[in-house]
Amino acid sequence: MGQSPEKTKPRVTGWRAYRGLAYDMGVIMTELTLNINHGTLTMSSREIAKLTGRRHDQVLRTARDLVAQGVTQSVETLYVHEQNGQRYPEHRLNKRDSLVLVARLSPEFTARIVDRWQELETMHAPAVPRTLPEALRLAADLAEKNARLELENQQREQEIRALQNLFSPGMTPTEFAKRLNGVNCMKVHHALARRRWLYRDVRGAWRVTSYARDRYLTERQSNVSRSDGSVMLCSTPVLLQCGAARMHQLYLNRELPMKASWDGRFTHDK
Repeated sequence: MGQSPEKTKPRVTGWRAYRGLAYDMGVIMTELTLNINHGTLTMSSREIAKLTGRRHDQVLRTARDLVAQGVTQSVETLYVHEQNGQRYPEHRLNKRDSLVLVARLSPEFTARIVDRWQELETMHAPAVPRTLPEALRLAADLAEKNARLELENQQREQEIRALQNLFSPGMTPTEFAKRLNGVNCMKVHHALARRRWLYRDVRGAWRVTSYARDRYLTERQSNVSRSDGSVMLCSTPVLLQCGAARMHQLYLNRELPMKASWDGRFTHDK
């Protein structure tokens, strides 16, 4: 037997149409209000740097220290620079964590941060649309914003999956760099030394700085027999998972030393 044709819904007019429109508008407004209220308002470390007159790298370093100490729970993420299109790290802080950060950086600027938070909270107060067109426009804006966030989350998930495939416990920075296409492994230690991760001891061996120890790197101790029969203790810098994640970020931001023959592709070798 053939399928019966779909029934065409009768066109609704008059009072019933108005009631249906009002119902649809009410549903949209309810969903919009819930979406807005569930949003989390944050302030970036870049904005805090502007408000306090500090360099962003100083603010970022203090934010990372506070997270490492368990004092705050701000999240490190990447932003796209408006001028060069490159991605750089920043921290996103809620109201409490931003006040803690400023109190550590510049207590005299705490009042300025409080004022800025009041402005942000006023600007982002939920605005319930009054008409269906306003509700639809707001719904479209929220859908576009959610799509952008979904894309960013997918990119982060891809980076995490790539990192999980690349990193193995006990890897040295050079071993990890060898799995990143185009990185000049001969210059990796010098690049990390400029970031205060490594330094050379009196024998010229690479050692982990107090700044990076247990944050990005640790050391593997081993005994090496010398020609005179004595035993020398050697230390080898070893990446922690957080250090591998940070190196991967530097790689994607083109902040690791690259070979002149690099093809410009961010690929990975297992």
